[in-house]
Amino acid sequence: MDSLKATAHRVGALYFLFLIVGLVDMFGFSHFVVPGDATATARNIIAAEATYRIGILTDFVTLLIFIFLVVSLYKLLKGVDQWHAMRMVVLVSVGVTIGLANLLNKLVPLILLSGANYLSVFTKPQLDALALGFLNSNNNGNNVAGAFWGLWLFPFGILVIKSGFFPRILGILLMVAGFAYLTTSVTSIVFPAYEHLVSQVAMPFNLGEFAMIFWLLIKGAKVPQPQVGSSHVR
Repeated sequence: MDSLKATAHRVGALYFLFLIVGLVDMFGFSHFVVPGDATATARNIIAAEATYRIGILTDFVTLLIFIFLVVSLYKLLKGVDQWHAMRMVVLVSVGVTIGLANLLNKLVPLILLSGANYLSVFTKPQLDALALGFLNSNNNGNNVAGAFWGLWLFPFGILVIKSGFFPRILGILLMVAGFAYLTTSVTSIVFPAYEHLVSQVAMPFNLGEFAMIFWLLIKGAKVPQPQVGSSHVR
């Protein structure tokens, strides 16, 4: 059906928007934090406070788009298997909830570095250290949310494989990407010393999700052809 293909294209456009906004947010925020240097981190935030605030807004928009994306995918794939479609929505919802709560860790440094009179009981190095501490907490919160960014790809991959709308390999790549995200997240929590190494190894596998994005965007979806002999005469 043309409507199915058009719906898939719209989902692809939304997925692509989610990708772009997410990448802008990730790379735009990274230059503020200087690992281990609270003074330099505080200086970066104060010098570009407007950009920092826009980054927080971009983070919020990314999570909002994610909600609309998973709802759109649910509408597209619920007829394939409603149980897996619901699991997909629930896992994304939990991840988004964690992400929204985690945004508070980005807002607190703005308060600590505001120069308000009631903060005068703290020295500047103390405030700088607290600000960096909350940003490190934000990073840890992202690691927890990252587990759900991986988990939701498993029911999504199963739905893609079962649907017949897309090449089965795309579903397999989604689940491989999900495993890579999940492995990186668990490593960052349990074995933080190995986080960088594992994330570097997992990076190529994460790209499997991109294949699905561009397939939806360019190809859309196809209606599975009925199998010969599938109908029965009563």
